[in-house]
Amino acid sequence: MDAGRILDDFQNGAITREQALERLNNLPFEDIGFAKLDHHRKLRRGGIETVFCAGKTAEQVRIIFERFISAGGNALGTRASAEQAEYVRAALPDVQYDPVSHLLYFIGKPNPRTGCVAVCTAGTSDLPVAEEAAKTAEFFGANVKRFFDVGVAGIHRLFACLDEIRTANAVVAVAGMEGALGSVIAGLVSVPVIAVPTSVGYGASFGGIAPLLTMINSCAEGMSVVNIDNGFGAGYLAARINTLVTQGNRP
Repeated sequence: MDAGRILDDFQNGAITREQALERLNNLPFEDIGFAKLDHHRKLRRGGIETVFCAGKTAEQVRIIFERFISAGGNALGTRASAEQAEYVRAALPDVQYDPVSHLLYFIGKPNPRTGCVAVCTAGTSDLPVAEEAAKTAEFFGANVKRFFDVGVAGIHRLFACLDEIRTANAVVAVAGMEGALGSVIAGLVSVPVIAVPTSVGYGASFGGIAPLLTMINSCAEGMSVVNIDNGFGAGYLAARINTLVTQGNRP
């Protein structure tokens, strides 16, 4: 919920005084029993609250999306199943679902896209996590360039697109197996790198623990690390960095 938009809608006659008061009354949050929706988050942090769909019933996800949409804002859900998406879209057909990233989203008022975030993967198996990062960054207002399958096993593939990667304001490096991609990229670019370890790999990768340890032990400066398979966290952070750069001056 955007307080500025509420005031604009009232001034333009799109909503009544009573409707404006009702919406403002739901700041900073709306209690719907099983959840407390943080409508104030966009004012406080610049981005709306995102719904983590895993563990919720399809009915709960639908209700949350309805409340966010009725408040006049956009809505984003992560880790949504196909069943949840089908249920929600039956009631809210304007909600979109991406089966690769498992993102469920509604965009009533598009965010103008600015700047650039680069999303890179070591391999094709990392695509679901990478798309979660890329589409999240796009949702929060960043232009995204995708560079997939540029892992260190064929490092010439990375070098072939390095000049273009360097034009981004932030880079997301998604890798499983040994997770070396983040360190390599961080050693070659001047902008922040967000490394995402994935659970892709054979037994000794321990479901993503091996690349996680590689990334957090990296000696390449300027690289941060998010949790295993956390494409959303990486995409959101990259979008925030991109916003700060585009609002100011890039060094």
